[in-house]
This record gives sequence, C-alpha cells and structure tokens, in this order.
Amino acid sequence: MHNQNGIIRSNEPMLAVLHRWLDILVIGLAFVLVLWWQDTTLHRDHWISLLVTLFLFYLINDFSQLYGSWRGEESFKELRQVGGNWAVAFAGMFVADYFLFQNTRLPDMDKIIWFSTGLIALLFYRVGLRHTMRQLRSRGYNTRSVAIAGSGPLGQRLADNIVSTPWMGLNLMGFYDDKSSDPVPLAGTPVSIPTNGDMQALVRDAKAGIIDKIYITLPMRAELKIKWLLDELSDSTASVYIIPDVFVFDLLHARSESINGLPSISIFDTPMDGANRIVKRIEDIVLSCLILALIALPMLFIAFCVRMTSPGPALFRQKRYGIDGKPIEVWKFRSMKVMENGGKVTQATRNDNRITPFGAFLRKTSLDELPQFINVLRGEMSIVGPRPHAIAHNEEYRKVISGYMLRHKVKPGITGWAQINGWRGETDTLDKMEKRIEFDLDYIRNWSLFLDLKIVFLTVFKGFINKNAY
Repeated sequence: MHNQNGIIRSNEPMLAVLHRWLDILVIGLAFVLVLWWQDTTLHRDHWISLLVTLFLFYLINDFSQLYGSWRGEESFKELRQVGGNWAVAFAGMFVADYFLFQNTRLPDMDKIIWFSTGLIALLFYRVGLRHTMRQLRSRGYNTRSVAIAGSGPLGQRLADNIVSTPWMGLNLMGFYDDKSSDPVPLAGTPVSIPTNGDMQALVRDAKAGIIDKIYITLPMRAELKIKWLLDELSDSTASVYIIPDVFVFDLLHARSESINGLPSISIFDTPMDGANRIVKRIEDIVLSCLILALIALPMLFIAFCVRMTSPGPALFRQKRYGIDGKPIEVWKFRSMKVMENGGKVTQATRNDNRITPFGAFLRKTSLDELPQFINVLRGEMSIVGPRPHAIAHNEEYRKVISGYMLRHKVKPGITGWAQINGWRGETDTLDKMEKRIEFDLDYIRNWSLFLDLKIVFLTVFKGFINKNAY
C-alpha cells in the first residue's frame, strides 16, 4: 500500500513561490532592458527566445530542486546552483534558436549581454532577499520553536548550529534526555542549553502543541527508544526529524532539510507547504465556488424538507479536528432527531432509530454533507482529504491506532481516498478504522493535484452512495 518512490521530498516553503515569480520577472526585465539599450523593437521571434529560456530554466530548477528550502544552507551553494541552472537554460535556448526555430532575430552579442545581465540580477536579488529574511528571523519573525531529543554529541552539535545561526529562525527550547537533567554547555561558548525533562516530558509537550519541530539525535543503537518516541509523537502535530538519515521507519511525506549543513529527514510532515498549499487552496476555492453555484437551489430545497419532516434546525454543526488538530465546526444537514456534539458521540448504525426518514435518504446519498462546501470556502476543510471524525471518536481511536493523528497533517475533506475505496460509513470494528486510516495516510504520502482530481472524478461514480452509509 505504501509507495516508496520518491519518498523524500525537498521542502518548498512560501519563499519558494516568491522565488518562482521573481525569477520570471528578473529574466523578463533583463531581456527588455537589452532590447531597450540596443533600441530594438520587440518582435514575435524575441518572444520565442524569451519563452523557451523561461521554460527551460523553470524545468531545470524543478528537476534540481532549486525551489526547496535553503533556510539552513550556505548562500554560496544556492548561488552556484542558480548560476549553473541559468547557464544550462541559456545554452538550451541558443541550441533551440539555431537548430529548431532558425531564429536569428536577437544577435549573439545581445544574447550574451542578456545572459550576463540576467545572471547578475538573479544572484543579487537572491542575496538581498536572503539577507532580508535572515534579519527578520534574527529579530524573531518567521521563527519555529524546536526541541532536541538527546543531549549527546550529535544533539550538542545541532544545538550549536542553531544557536550560532539565529538567521535560520529556529527558537531552541532545549534538550530532552532520559539520562541527564542538567543544562548542557556548548563547547567553546558561555551558552548552556536547558534540559527540559525526559522523553516522556517531550511527548507531553509535543501533544500540548508547544513545539513546532522535534529533532531526534539519539544514537542508532537506541533503535527501540527511537521507535517508541516516533510512535508516541505520531499522536501529536509536531513535525519530527531524525539526524542522521534513516529509512527503517514508516515515513509520512518525508523530506530532507539542512540545519546549517547538517542533514536531517522529517519523519512526519505535511505536503501542504509553500507552493503546494497555494495550489491546494486555489483548487478548493475554484471547485467549491463552482459546486456551490450548482447546488444552491437543491440545498435550499433540502433545508426546507428537513424542517418540514422533523422538528429542529435544518443545519447541524458538529465539532471536529481540523488541520494540526485544531477544532473546527463542520456543517451538515440535520439527519437525526438528536444533535450529539459532546464527549460521547455514538456512530450511526443500520436501522438506527435516531435517524429521521428523510435523514436516512440524505445519509445514504451523502447529500447531508453538501453544506461542507461552505467549510471549504471558509478555509476550514478541503474538497479532498481525510474525512473528519467526531472529536469523541478521535480521542478514542488515537489511543489504539498507531499514527492516527497524522491524518490531521492536512485539512479534512468532503471526500477522500478511503471513501472511494469503500471505507466509508460505520466503523464498527477496529480493523475497519485501521483500514480507513491506512488509506488516509497513503493519500498524504502521495498527494498531488492529479490525485485530488482523480478522487473528485471517482466520487461522482462511487463516492456518494455506499452500502455502509447509514
């Protein structure tokens, strides 16, 4: 079930989205500047040269993962890759112009000037942007609270890297270690890092939501301790990284990250970061607007029928867990005589006497879920994602299913990978819920826009009506 292809992905933060647009803008402005300097009128052939170059540069950057996270890397390494990619893209344009398009509208000397101007501009704006971000992070903006599991030599080296480079924006809370509770002095500095407790304390603090990132620096001989820690931390929403790299654990959308040159691999992370988050949000807004425009009148008719066939409101809002385990209120058409929303929620079963006659029809056809497109438009849910469970059920199953809370690394969805594969409706046995979670985590590991559109398409044919929906 688990796809191990490309299991480690480079982190693409919001800054990468800015880089993508600035690259296009800088290269385009450099091209226009050369034409202006040479008093050349813009021609269709010029557009061909520009678009080919932009396409090749974008393609090479994606392939080389230039738009990943450079937060912890040296500036020279990023600049060297930018310069190399620009040179390859430009050479590709040269070849295409001569042998494919026979395009000689832009003289060779002008092309060289464009290459030089573009290179200088690409390098300088990146240096300026990196300097600005470092200054902001060193002043406390765009920071992440982090903790280190293990105060041994590797943990101390990582702590030294973090403390000596405040521009990375990592706020070190301290160590957690089973063998020592004393502050740990960093070699060659007057700085001592506190030890905030043992691994049990780390798990408690992670579940309390006060730690954004956890770096595990335990030695590999502590395999059982690491496995225990990963199992416990899967019941939190913290992003977890292991130093050095390991592949013996069940990775969830793992990606590489560097802490001032020291490699780490996230074990539990979200695919909805940076550019992916923007793509997902655009997808949700476009689809929810289109669908709401189509179903507005049917929703009014359903609301009228709910009010006419049983006493009570047409809509029912139930508390669920959203992304990162934060509570949200999910909207549904009321299908029961009761509106359970407390610490105990009983799942609907076959011939459940709490369900109204019209409510049974709504649940069987999934029409009771239609108001959740409003949740999507509000940004609380997505069209596609793990189905949200009642908070009472979350608290029940997180104790017995390993990795259960990892499904909250993305927004809950109206439809999902588990639902179109038949794991919808009542989960009267632990095996059924485990199977649903397996498909939910598989969706997170392999998320893509294409997978979302595939799920939406299949939902039309096999996601609405299901024999297990009561």
